[in-house]
Amino acid sequence: MKTILLIIIGLLGGVIGGMGMGGGTLLIPLLTIFAGMEQHAAQALNLIAFVPMSVVALGIHIKNKLVDFKTVLPIALPAVAAGIAASYLSKLTGARALSRYFGLFLTLLGIYQLITAIINAVKEHKKRKRRLLNVREPKRSEIFGSLD
Repeated sequence: MKTILLIIIGLLGGVIGGMGMGGGTLLIPLLTIFAGMEQHAAQALNLIAFVPMSVVALGIHIKNKLVDFKTVLPIALPAVAAGIAASYLSKLTGARALSRYFGLFLTLLGIYQLITAIINAVKEHKKRKRRLLNVREPKRSEIFGSLD
């Protein structure tokens, strides 16, 4: 039964990750809450699962000419270094504290995304309102033509 649960969790994480939403934000809580996995192991498994998903996604993006190689290295190299440093730091942190930090991270991420969605909705509303206000009423002569 546990194997089936792990397969379902893996599928959910893969689908969410494939859609570009970050499967780890779902995979880690599912593994810790429903599969009873320790936080460190869940995060390690997430990192391992991330490798094939990211390779496939990168291949698709390269094929569709969506990768700007000039900006990849300045972003990727510090990200890899930070990932390595964070992995070592997580080993020094207890499982309970690590779980709380991850929960705090997800909460802050959710708040940020909510605020961003609200700001974008307000901007879109203002843009739509401006478009409506800029539409002028046609002149009578434009509707009926010249009566001369």
